[in-house]
Amino acid sequence: MYNRRMKRRDVFKTSVAAMLGAPAAVAASGPPKLKITELKLLRLRYPGKTERKRNSILWSGGGAPGMTQLEIHTDAGIVGRSIPAGFTNIALENLAPLIRGENPFFVEKLWDRMYRSWRKPVAKGAVIQAIGAVDIALWDIIGKALNMPVYHVLGGFSDTLRVYAAGGYYEEGKGLKELAKEMEGYVAEGFRAVKMKVGGESFATDLERVRAVRDAIGPKVDLLIDANNKWNAYEAIRFGRAMEKYDPFWFEEPVEPDDFKGCAEVRAALDVPVVAGENEFTRWGCRELLEARSADILNLDTVIAGGITEYRKIAAMASAWHVPVAPHGNPFMAAHLMAATSNALIVETYPGVESKFNLALPLYPVKDGFIKMPDKPGLGIDPDPEMVKKYRVG
Repeated sequence: MYNRRMKRRDVFKTSVAAMLGAPAAVAASGPPKLKITELKLLRLRYPGKTERKRNSILWSGGGAPGMTQLEIHTDAGIVGRSIPAGFTNIALENLAPLIRGENPFFVEKLWDRMYRSWRKPVAKGAVIQAIGAVDIALWDIIGKALNMPVYHVLGGFSDTLRVYAAGGYYEEGKGLKELAKEMEGYVAEGFRAVKMKVGGESFATDLERVRAVRDAIGPKVDLLIDANNKWNAYEAIRFGRAMEKYDPFWFEEPVEPDDFKGCAEVRAALDVPVVAGENEFTRWGCRELLEARSADILNLDTVIAGGITEYRKIAAMASAWHVPVAPHGNPFMAAHLMAATSNALIVETYPGVESKFNLALPLYPVKDGFIKMPDKPGLGIDPDPEMVKKYRVG
């Protein structure tokens, strides 16, 4: 409460603390005094076997389902978690010594330290993916320490997010009927946008697949088309023009990822929005995409691009070009960031995989094409202890 003997700066500190629901002493003394002690991996493996499927270029699946989490432990007992995109050995062996003993609240400092330590050669690829996984786990710690969801810590923009169901892969024995049934299933689950693969079959076959899905989902559900970098520019333009009659919501990764000019040619030739960025790293890679006018929408991956700390900069840069962001990859890593981002468009989810094979981390419920942000502290991805006890393998 205010009294006449309090100084103006004391009134300010007390007011801020009250707004945060914290004692005035906490606001005056800075961030909580935490120290990072160690990095570990949590590996869970579940019974069964995932289906073999492919996009336009690669096969995946066919093994035991499971989940790996990167854990960052602190001296206060708070454990930050993220779901890495591979290369966990770099996080454990090379990045851990750079952040051990540090306060996770200095997340910008730690990101810069991890990045600058790889200046020769400049950090790209696997290194940035590892940095991204570490960074996201640091934000999980911060949210838990403040007893707030991460998107509130970041500065919330919306507590609901539009999502789409990513599927439509090629599989053995999967014809038009099975593809249509899959997409109809996503709509029945509450999705109002679905994504399918193209580029893995002939021009005529893929065009017929697009037609079959549009007929199955009807005109009111958005249809996203993903070529996974299969074509050169003239091939992508030809297919794009042929499929435009089916009213696609976007055309994703139509050309090879390093062909910025080719992607710009596709964008200029078509009315459908072109999406790119999934294979890029950091704000510097994003800058080149934007300067080349390669994309109407950016879909950099939250982990692969460098984590929440870096993606905030990417989203801000894109907003200056009036370009929305729609992140590729794991929704648990992307949702909090997007809920704090003004130019967020839509978030990718994988109901055909996650809902069936990740027993410890069920997907967010979808209603009328949207998810409601969780109110748990941090990212809200801590697995149930009983699940860990039952399925832990490392």
